[in-house]
Amino acid sequence: MCFALLVSGALAAFWTPLATLLAFSFEQPHYSHIVLIPFISATLILVEKKRIFAHLQAGWLAGFGLAGTGLVVFRLGQRPTGAISLNDQLSITMSGVVLVVVGGFVLCYGRRAGRSALFPLVFLVLMVPIPDFLLNRAITALQLGSAEVSYVLFALVGVPVLRTGSIFALPGVTIEIAEECSGIRSSLALMITSLLIGHLMLRSTWAKCALVLATLPLLIIKNGIRIVSLSLLSIYVDPRFLHGHLHDHSGIVFFSLALMCLALFLRLLQKSERRLRAAPVGGWSRLSGGASSTRQWRDAQVAPFFGGDDDAPLLSPVAIPPLVRRLSTYPQQSTKRKSHGATRRDRRESF
Repeated sequence: MCFALLVSGALAAFWTPLATLLAFSFEQPHYSHIVLIPFISATLILVEKKRIFAHLQAGWLAGFGLAGTGLVVFRLGQRPTGAISLNDQLSITMSGVVLVVVGGFVLCYGRRAGRSALFPLVFLVLMVPIPDFLLNRAITALQLGSAEVSYVLFALVGVPVLRTGSIFALPGVTIEIAEECSGIRSSLALMITSLLIGHLMLRSTWAKCALVLATLPLLIIKNGIRIVSLSLLSIYVDPRFLHGHLHDHSGIVFFSLALMCLALFLRLLQKSERRLRAAPVGGWSRLSGGASSTRQWRDAQVAPFFGGDDDAPLLSPVAIPPLVRRLSTYPQQSTKRKSHGATRRDRRESF
């Protein structure tokens, strides 16, 4: 209730920049995802509410610190100046709004809940428009990378091409890989998708980072394949493919292909995680006894019954009987080994 009131107050106080951001996101195709970000973040918090809200305690100092910093940043973005673009002004303003919302969450539910909800809260940063200097560099990188991939693909398929920078002279047609062909919109969508998939379907930090890093070259390769495919269709089928409906709406096809590649890599990461989680259990089961070995073996047996967050165990009453049975096996085996060893020592002493 406290956080709901704070969010309602923030909406009322920040309505003007939020309305400007909404209109701006509809005007700029690469910002069409901004409208969905707060709803996705709220859904993630609701899905994981048992873990996030397991320990509630007001975080006055951290909450007020974040909210106060957000208000200062917001005021900086609201200062009238003609030196920066609307994109940069909204970037500063929305950074302040996100800090205020995160500070309100920590203020109402505490730092512990804030750490548990770290991903959904940080996910709100995607509401912030990318500053011009970063956006221009990203577009340029995608543009040049797509040109390099396209040149290699043209050579692989045997199409004669004369390249001058981003201009390709092909048989019967000349194309230019302009900024509009960089694929920034689908690249942002694919990156956001990989972040969500990694958070929901992977457990370890290294696997999530690997999935995001694998997405980066996929952004360029996907766009290069799209450029080459449309160019070949225009050469050998119909020149209108470079300007028609397929050119404007072909992104969804190649986005789906990129998602399929991402799903295959995700499957490999999941298998790697399962192997790494299973390896310690097999190693402890071969230990021969001792207090330290017993503790290690028990930790390995107990771990599958709990979640990744030590502060919020997910052990349910239904899981208690199998947990007890698993813990009861090793001490019995250890006692039998010790008793057999004692019997052999007694026999040697009797002779």
